[in-house]
Amino acid sequence: MRNNLNIEIINSPQPPLVFHPALRIIARFFSIVFHPLFIVSYTMAFLIFIHPAVFTGMESRTKILRIIHIILLTAFMPLFAIFIMSRLKLFLYSIQVSTAKERIIPYLIAMIFYWWPWNVFRNLPDSPPVATKFLLGSFLAICAAFFCNIFFKISIHATAVGGLLMFFLLFSFSDNYASGLYLSLAILVAGIVCTARYLASDHSSFEIYAGLLAGILTQFIAWQVSS
Repeated sequence: MRNNLNIEIINSPQPPLVFHPALRIIARFFSIVFHPLFIVSYTMAFLIFIHPAVFTGMESRTKILRIIHIILLTAFMPLFAIFIMSRLKLFLYSIQVSTAKERIIPYLIAMIFYWWPWNVFRNLPDSPPVATKFLLGSFLAICAAFFCNIFFKISIHATAVGGLLMFFLLFSFSDNYASGLYLSLAILVAGIVCTARYLASDHSSFEIYAGLLAGILTQFIAWQVSS
């Protein structure tokens, strides 16, 4: 009887992790602020308006047009497409896009919109190579997430911040104005976002680590092929 009781206790499923509601609210907040569709806009805005040398010499009007182009294609249009699809119940039933099956079409849409700005930037003579590399890495990250989604639901949040982290790491080695502050902030954001996705109970630790690795690898590949 004692042995049977021990076996039942060992084989019983572990209860799911339950976090304090306040932590889940904070996690949701950071998940929205650092939504993967916003990461490209944040990074490009930094390169265009904050970094002292990347877009130096470019007219203010041209800089504004460039960032508008980035925001429209990498943030607004994918979000708008997902919103319309959710309202029409077309391939997905919630704007949260919570299942791997629902993510198939949104990934394909995002791949198209992420390919376009990279293709435009790489053909503009005044586009800094570092910006083109980052945009290529972001496009490859979406492709990697789509491929992984065939087998398991990957954390696209972690993929985005993984690419962000690798970008600033590689950029710090080639930037004459390199500052440890930029890399430190990227590390902080990556840690906050990955922790937030875990606290929100939207992903397992494996899905988060897989996304982080996918973002790191694709951004590294983009730098190598664009050298």
